[in-house]
Amino acid sequence: MQRLVSVLCLVFTFGLSAQPPGWQPSPGHTQVPIWLGTVPDAQSVAGPETATTKSEPPVGGRSWVYVSNVSRPTMTVYSPKGKNTGTAVVVFPGGGYEILAIDLEGTEVCDWLTSKGITCVLLKYRVPGKGHYAKLGPLSSSLMALEDAQRTVGLVRFHATEWKIDPHKIGVLGFSAGGHLSAAMTTRFERRLSPPVDAADNASCRPDFAVALYPGHLWNDNFELNPGIPVTPQTPPTFLLQAENDPVDNVNNSLVYYAALKKAGVPVEMHLYAEGGHAFGLRRTTFPITGWPQLVEKWLGTIG
Repeated sequence: MQRLVSVLCLVFTFGLSAQPPGWQPSPGHTQVPIWLGTVPDAQSVAGPETATTKSEPPVGGRSWVYVSNVSRPTMTVYSPKGKNTGTAVVVFPGGGYEILAIDLEGTEVCDWLTSKGITCVLLKYRVPGKGHYAKLGPLSSSLMALEDAQRTVGLVRFHATEWKIDPHKIGVLGFSAGGHLSAAMTTRFERRLSPPVDAADNASCRPDFAVALYPGHLWNDNFELNPGIPVTPQTPPTFLLQAENDPVDNVNNSLVYYAALKKAGVPVEMHLYAEGGHAFGLRRTTFPITGWPQLVEKWLGTIG
């Protein structure tokens, strides 16, 4: 525990770099490894971590950056510069558990959240590469991602006082596969999937709320909820949003999850739009669905 506290204090207080190779955040922000020493359930990757700019097709008229071959997960804390509401959100970029859309569904989201007085923690979770089906099982890609997510929410809650966060106002927000990870976090928080390594792992990893945007991997062909997402009345309030013409993740993902949440008595708000496609992030398009950030802001107000 002392070693963890020392490392985090150095990085966040004095800005000393602990940056691994590959993707780097913007100046003034430092990504910190969430695991000290051996990463649990480590899996080999095809090569070194790489950040790639993709121009075609553009999103909102601009290129976007994705990170691949992530084997050493990190978190990057973005703190509000003015008003601080005490709320924190851990952000999970999407990418099919193969890549991470690190700016489109990551850093740009953090810029929006911090402008609203919310501390944002961007999780660069493990994505070992192609050929992994998103299921919860031994050495599956989502198992590793869920271990990383549990660890990160626990770290945020453990450092809540230090980072000026209300430990009862810590949520998760994810896109696509990250939306699946948000759902997994809200239904699989009672038991850590990895052995404890320090006092932070004694902190609860249950999010206080969740936002899942165009989520995937939540339903099967029998129009049933993925059994790896065991919704209970303890699942926190959830916000869902998806386009009915989503060509990547069928809108049934949101529909079956919404039905399960309602059946369990979980407060849930869902917005479906006829058009909008997939992977638009916060970037404005001609479709009304891109006004979703204001819907989330209003919803956060309704749940306090």
